[in-house]
Amino acid sequence: MNLRKQIQTRLAGLPDKPGVYIMRDAQHCVIYVGKAISLRNRVRSYFHESAGHTPKTERLVGDIADLEWIVTGSELEALVLECELIKRYRPRYNVRLKDDKRYPYIKVTLQEDFPRVLVVRRMQHDGARYFGPFTSSQAVYQSLDLLRRLFPYRTCNREIDGHDRRPCLYYHIKRCPGPCIGAATREEYREIIYHACLFLDGKHEEIIPKLEAEMAQEAERLHFEEAARLRDQIEAIKRVIERQRIISGHLKDHDFLAFARENGQACVQVFFVRGGKLIGREYFVLTGTQDEAEEEVMASFIKQFYDEAAYIPPEILVPADLDELGVIQEWLRQKRGHKTVIKVPRRGEKREIMTMATENALETLNKLRAEWEADKNKQVEALQELQGALGLAAPPARIECYDISTTQGQLTTGSMVVFVHGVPSKQDYRRFRIKTVQGSDDYAAMAEVLRRRFARLQQDEVKWSVQGERPAAENRWAILPDLVLIDGGKGQLNAALQAMAEMGVDHIPVAGLAKREEALFVPGRSAPILLPRNAQGLYLLQRIRDEAHRFAVSYHRKLRQKQGVKSFLDGIPGIGPKRRQALLDRFGSLEAIRQASVEELAAVPGMTRKAAEEMVQYL
Repeated sequence: MNLRKQIQTRLAGLPDKPGVYIMRDAQHCVIYVGKAISLRNRVRSYFHESAGHTPKTERLVGDIADLEWIVTGSELEALVLECELIKRYRPRYNVRLKDDKRYPYIKVTLQEDFPRVLVVRRMQHDGARYFGPFTSSQAVYQSLDLLRRLFPYRTCNREIDGHDRRPCLYYHIKRCPGPCIGAATREEYREIIYHACLFLDGKHEEIIPKLEAEMAQEAERLHFEEAARLRDQIEAIKRVIERQRIISGHLKDHDFLAFARENGQACVQVFFVRGGKLIGREYFVLTGTQDEAEEEVMASFIKQFYDEAAYIPPEILVPADLDELGVIQEWLRQKRGHKTVIKVPRRGEKREIMTMATENALETLNKLRAEWEADKNKQVEALQELQGALGLAAPPARIECYDISTTQGQLTTGSMVVFVHGVPSKQDYRRFRIKTVQGSDDYAAMAEVLRRRFARLQQDEVKWSVQGERPAAENRWAILPDLVLIDGGKGQLNAALQAMAEMGVDHIPVAGLAKREEALFVPGRSAPILLPRNAQGLYLLQRIRDEAHRFAVSYHRKLRQKQGVKSFLDGIPGIGPKRRQALLDRFGSLEAIRQASVEELAAVPGMTRKAAEEMVQYL
């Protein structure tokens, strides 16, 4: 069927109901997700010649090869589904948060008798208390370092019964109250964690009176050492409070969202005001904002940010009115459990704070742009240096690097990482479980990895010629590198050259980077190439090599851990290979299996209640 006729057929079937529409390109990749009160009216508007679309929308319409939709019961349900689909597909024409990685959170495991404070990348409905998200992992760890000095807490995974013979080092340096040896009861420990949560909430005024009352009680009991410790803790908290900026005498909990945009780049600055104090600020970079109205960008940010936020305040201040204000406020009310209002400050101190936040957003964007330009210049310089050092016809835009990881010849793995224009392209990363090599033979393992990588190239070419259209899922293998980098010296390099010759790709430039002296080995030269120690080209090669090593080792470690769990499960009566695999698929780790209840174990395919009970008793 002709492409446009297919689109017209889809448009004719659109219902006049609320829902979400999904647009795909010729490779069947999702390129845009939107919601509508009326799917028929909204989706058809994209294809009206007199619609006066922005350049971005015109490009979108030109890329649409197919579309589908999901009908929902209301606009609110459509909004929830739209958020989920944008997170899942990350369509390139949607406004979205820039980072692919998840932002860090601070997690307090209140579901445990003796809670721990952790840094995690995902919120779960597990009874824990979460704070965040934060944009800087370094800032999170610095905050936790301060928190632990003010409110010592445990970080170990041991089971706490109060009967351990000796505590760990953290108890002796006053970073843990020692519940493992009974130095702190459950109630005393949870009181410390309660104060830590108040501190993370910015509610310092509630902490100090409680600590002062405790200090007075300890002094009355003649426990002067404990009273002195509480006195020092109070003084440290007061010093923290003094460093925080008081911006209002009567404002309570508010988030101020400011926006700055220039040359297609956008930044949202969030000011977190709690109890009249500015307790923190974070910035978030957005992509896909070209030709989008400011209110549409802000609405997209609010939906993505508060869908992942650990706390939603009763009032959110924004710089401009939002088109879908009503449905967003209702969505926030359902997530928070109480009413949340979105306002535009027009006058007074709220307007002054918004102005300050906007200035910060603009300054942040300027700083980021300077950093991006500096990084881009360094990447261009690095690629040009590699072109000159290796005698290439052009700077190597796509570099593939390969590494091998093994432990005494067991569970050997290989990694392939890809850098495009000096930047990691993680969608192109691949990992390999070595199949044909027995024992410890890095050269043979490297040859196998390269043969398998370029065999996939040939498979794709055959499929493309037969089917006439390259499948989107396999398309990445068909992109040839401009440079193949091998982690190793002459031995690994020669093995790679032989494998690539067998696969008919020996025209691709190859180099080996040896770790000891960071020497670069290339075919046809007996002496290595030594780049200057301060050369950007060497820095880039080191980053690529280290990333390949990390990727290979992480996969190898995962396989070792899985094998260790399998070995342990093999010793449990009644657990055969099928049950063992089902348990690993369901729980993923031995620790998770240990913590599972009889009911959870019995629910695993192939398990019975009797087997689950025997397993719990054995563990």
